[in-house]
Amino acid sequence: MTASDGGICDAKHVDRKNPVYLFETAKSQNRALYVCAPMVRYSKLPFRLLVQEYGVDISYTPMMLAHEFIRHPVARDSDFTTNDDEGPVIAQFASSDPQEFSRAACLISPWVNGVDLNCGCPQSWAIREGIGCSLMSKPALVRDIVAAAKSVLGPDKSVSIKIRIHKDIQTTINFLNTVLEAEPDFVTVHARTRSQRSSTPPDLEALKILKSHFPDLPMIANGDVFTREDAEHIMVKTGVQGAMSARGILENPCLFAGYDTTPIEAVRKIMSYSTACGLRYELAQYHVHEMLTKALTKRERKQLMECKDMIELTDWLEEKANMQRGDLSQDR
Repeated sequence: MTASDGGICDAKHVDRKNPVYLFETAKSQNRALYVCAPMVRYSKLPFRLLVQEYGVDISYTPMMLAHEFIRHPVARDSDFTTNDDEGPVIAQFASSDPQEFSRAACLISPWVNGVDLNCGCPQSWAIREGIGCSLMSKPALVRDIVAAAKSVLGPDKSVSIKIRIHKDIQTTINFLNTVLEAEPDFVTVHARTRSQRSSTPPDLEALKILKSHFPDLPMIANGDVFTREDAEHIMVKTGVQGAMSARGILENPCLFAGYDTTPIEAVRKIMSYSTACGLRYELAQYHVHEMLTKALTKRERKQLMECKDMIELTDWLEEKANMQRGDLSQDR
C-alpha cells in the first residue's frame, strides 16, 4: 500500500492506536514511551517493522519534503510505503508553508497515526530552503503550520513538531509559548543546538527547564539513547514522557526490548523484511552492517560491505552467522 493509493482525510481506513493514547499507556506502565527516530533513508518500512517487534511504541518515517510529496506520485511511492502489519507510525514532513503541510498531512492520513513537522534539521540545504532549523526563528509560522494540519485531520491523528534548543533556553520557551497556541499534541526535543554535533552530549538540564515550563505538554527527548536504561534515566532526570533513539537504534534495533547487543534473530528478520518489502540492497546492507558492527572484526566488516547483492550477502551471512538461506529470505 502506498500514499498514492488515495488522498482524502478519512480515518476509517486505519484502525491503530492514537499516539496521544500511547503516552498514557507508557505512563500506566511506569516507563518512557519508546520511539524510533525519523532517519533519512533508514526509517523505511522494513526497519520500522523490525523495531516494532522489539519494544518500539511509535516509529517515524524518514523526513519527507511536503512540496514534493503533494506534487508527484512517484515521490509519494518512493518516500512512503506501509502494510497491514505496521504498528503506530508518524509521518514527518519538512515544510515552510501551512497549506502545503496540511495537504501532505491529508494525503497520508489514512495510513499513519500522526504527522510531524521537522524544525530540527541543521543541514545547510534545509536552512537555505527555509525548512528544518530555520523554523526555530519563526514561531508564528510554525504555529500556523500546526494549526493548518489540525484543521484537516480528525482527533484520532496527532500533529506534533520536532525541534532543537536555542543557546538561551528562554528563547526556546518563548518559541513554544507561541507554537502552543495551535495546540500541538506533543513535542520532541533534540536537546542540542543547531550547531552542535552528535558528539556533544545533549543538554538535559535545559530539557528539564523546558519541561518544567510546560508540565502538561507531552514531550519526547531525542539524543544519546543507546539503551533502555538511557531512556529511563532521561525520563527521570528531566520529567519528559518519552525517549527517541536514532544512532543507538540503528546499531541495536532491539535496545528498547532490553537487549545490550543485536540478537542474530533480528538480523534474520531485517533480511526477511528487506526482501519482502523490496528495500534497496544498499540500505539492507547498511542495516546489517550497523547491526553486526560490534560482533565483527574490521576485516569481516570490510567483507560484508564488499557483497554486491542480496545473494552474496545471504551467502556471507550463512557462513559467518550460521544462518540458513530459508531463514534469511522467507517472507513474513
